[in-house]
Amino acid sequence: MDWAETQGAQRPWLMLSLSDGDDPHFRKADFDPLRCPPDCPRPCQRVCPAEAIAERGGVRKERCYGCGRCLPACPLGLIREQQVLLSPETVPKLLRAVRPDAVELHTQADRQGGFSERLQQLRHSGVPLRRLAVSCGLERGAGSGAAAGSPLSARELAAALWQRFEALREAGYRPLWQLDGRPMSGDVGAGTAHAAVKLLRAIRPWAPPGPLQLAGGTNAHTLTLLSATDRAAGVAFGGVARSLLQPLLREAELAGRPLRELPGLCDQALMQAQALVTPWLQRLNG
Repeated sequence: MDWAETQGAQRPWLMLSLSDGDDPHFRKADFDPLRCPPDCPRPCQRVCPAEAIAERGGVRKERCYGCGRCLPACPLGLIREQQVLLSPETVPKLLRAVRPDAVELHTQADRQGGFSERLQQLRHSGVPLRRLAVSCGLERGAGSGAAAGSPLSARELAAALWQRFEALREAGYRPLWQLDGRPMSGDVGAGTAHAAVKLLRAIRPWAPPGPLQLAGGTNAHTLTLLSATDRAAGVAFGGVARSLLQPLLREAELAGRPLRELPGLCDQALMQAQALVTPWLQRLNG
């Protein structure tokens, strides 16, 4: 961020992501490579978009972002997921050390208790936040009983967000509602773009006050699906941004230098980012 300012960019906000319970965004794949058959074709490696699984060895945890595509790919079912959940004591210390401008809190409809506990930890840190983004989709949590496999309705999701709105208002935080249409799938194809837009249209009549942001499945095709009346306050790009920059990051890694220190690659990365973001800025400012 300091480097970006030296290049003439306006300093962006720093956002820290947390979760109030088990969540796909906070898991890592794990397996013991010694249990893999010598002749295994390693389909897990082929499906990994983060290139976290090489031809040999296990999972590179620093690259894995929890998409879960390797889990069903293993023919022997050797891959498992490990949740990474910060302890209540760690969160205030982390915020004081990082001092972010905003926090993104991933939640699910049935985790109001965990959400309230995380809010208390945020308040205990004493760090002022310009926004608190609540990331939630239509998935039910594991504690939803027989209904766990079925998605929420838009009204059920809205009811959960209203609960969180009351807690946020009491705590003095300004909300941003991040609608996670289809988590971590923007790089899969054009079809995933429909999920976030569909969720935006379904929940808008019932949503609590605050800007609505598209996420989960968003990519370059999402904007073409929005009509003039679809008032999205913003968009979050995850998987599609990773897939665009992954080849350039790989080249930088091979060169042994950060991407920003390699002018040719850095220029390519900026062009890729601008092509993805500029149409949205034009819409939001138009």
